[in-house]
Amino acid sequence: MNLILQHISKFVSLNAEEQNHFLSKTEIKHFKAKTIILNAGEIALHSYFVNSGLLRSFSINDNIVEHVLNFACEGWWIGDMYSLLSRKPSALFIEVLEDTEVVLLSKKNQEQLYHDIPKLERFFRILTENALVANQERLLDNLSLPAEARFEKFCKKYPTLIQRVPQKQIASYIGVTPEFFSKVKARLLKK
Repeated sequence: MNLILQHISKFVSLNAEEQNHFLSKTEIKHFKAKTIILNAGEIALHSYFVNSGLLRSFSINDNIVEHVLNFACEGWWIGDMYSLLSRKPSALFIEVLEDTEVVLLSKKNQEQLYHDIPKLERFFRILTENALVANQERLLDNLSLPAEARFEKFCKKYPTLIQRVPQKQIASYIGVTPEFFSKVKARLLKK
């Protein structure tokens, strides 16, 4: 079974006809590592489900410092929901970190699927709720936990990413400089 269909089946049940209709509204694309698939200033046209590979979303501030918002590996979604829903220019970049295969779903096709297969509206509501909870937890962690605790949480929550993501991007994700991150990691390894 297709990975995205397996993912959907964790939340809602689609019959064969519904599965085929869902797949007919998507597109599979391959991207090479280091490809930017969304630039800040562009309007997001798709959300992306990762079949294989690894991506990240990030912003760049006025001092040319990157701030990593999300990573997405196999079985995860990534996109700029603000831009996709508001039709306003994105503040984010989405970069391919490893050669990647993604399933693209346009906003138009997603809306059509809500109409054609109402239980998909439930599926995407659950995804949105889970993302909201994860973002709130991360925000609270960044406000209240020391860097070591944030890194330990990252390692527990995303053990497969530690070896796949450059350290400076993990540092950015947990909200510290690469230099401070190296010190934190060294202290934790001594424990």
